[in-house]
Amino acid sequence: MDAIAICVKTEVNFTEDEEKVKRAVTNIFDNMSIEFKPFFKGSVLVAEAEGQAALAKFRRLLSLDRIRDAARKVFFGGFRGKIIRFCLNKQVAFAGHVSFCEEVAESPLGPLRVTIECEDPRLLIDWLASRRA
Repeated sequence: MDAIAICVKTEVNFTEDEEKVKRAVTNIFDNMSIEFKPFFKGSVLVAEAEGQAALAKFRRLLSLDRIRDAARKVFFGGFRGKIIRFCLNKQVAFAGHVSFCEEVAESPLGPLRVTIECEDPRLLIDWLASRRA
């Protein structure tokens, strides 16, 4: 698979522990370079990685949680050009599971906003959430 760039962004509210938000991201994705940037309501976590290996844990969780079909629907719904965008529930990610959500209202602390850019998103979607067992 060609070059893959992953970016995860989320707001960290004053009521949240930055380390716990960081853990929510690292529970789902590997090899992320993480930094916190000041934001008027606290800070913003920006996590970035390159390569298919950063998505291996995410792929495994989609299979273990038995949500590959739902994931395919979300991925194709957020697929534009060479970019796939979707949101994950931050609290569920902290628990080590994957739950897709809308950008507003479904995740009380705000979602993890994920952007994946690659040359062939359809091939990546097939790898992440294959229809096979």
